[in-house]
Amino acid sequence: MDIYAFPPVAALLDAAYAMLMWLAGALEPLAGSAAAAASVVVLTVLVRALLIPAGIAQAKAEQTRSRLAPRLWELQKRHRRDPERLQRETMKLYADEKASPFAGCLPVLAQAPVVGVVYTLFLHTAIAGHANALLAEHLFDVPLGASLVGTLVAGTATAATWAVFGGIVAVIVVVAEVTRRAFRPQVHAPSGDAGSPGLPGGAAVAKLAGALQFTTAVFALFVPLAAALYLAVTVTWTLVQRLVLRRRYPLAPA
Repeated sequence: MDIYAFPPVAALLDAAYAMLMWLAGALEPLAGSAAAAASVVVLTVLVRALLIPAGIAQAKAEQTRSRLAPRLWELQKRHRRDPERLQRETMKLYADEKASPFAGCLPVLAQAPVVGVVYTLFLHTAIAGHANALLAEHLFDVPLGASLVGTLVAGTATAATWAVFGGIVAVIVVVAEVTRRAFRPQVHAPSGDAGSPGLPGGAAVAKLAGALQFTTAVFALFVPLAAALYLAVTVTWTLVQRLVLRRRYPLAPA
């Protein structure tokens, strides 16, 4: 069974297709042949604007976790040999503080279906039974439905392909590095434990979190150009938003 032919999914894709086509038409006087690419940028900005309240919730959650970090460290130190007790005490601490260790995950979760829709729109020749005109759109002579890896495998990669994808990946990598440097996880340890590295495994977690910042750049090599463009805009928006909100909701001193 083709899941994209399932009526609710087909209707969702058709609505997203109609929105992008309308945006492309509205932007054509300004963007010319890049109107469809510009419509993806506008869609990304609209989605991220709708998620600003969730971004604020995420910033508040980071602030709460920072404030609770020394107490969490104490719990980890006290109950490290009893994982079940540690989990109970940790959840009790969050409950007492009316907080959640999972608070602020909405922006990440909400992005996944949007990326999936953009990916699908520029992957299939037909949407809801009609021809997909978006596949005829280009950005600097590179089809919005082409991926870098796909063009390399097919032997159709051009200088424009390398330049466009190279520029997008460069933006994502630079943003990832700035994000990694600006938002390194704080290490908290109680006074008197200055020689401790903080929470057990904290250094490894911090390194993993830094490495994960760059997975988006790798992902952008495999998805259609339109989806890669969406990723570049959204990571840039995320960085700027986090910098602004970090000033509004600063973390507790380490």
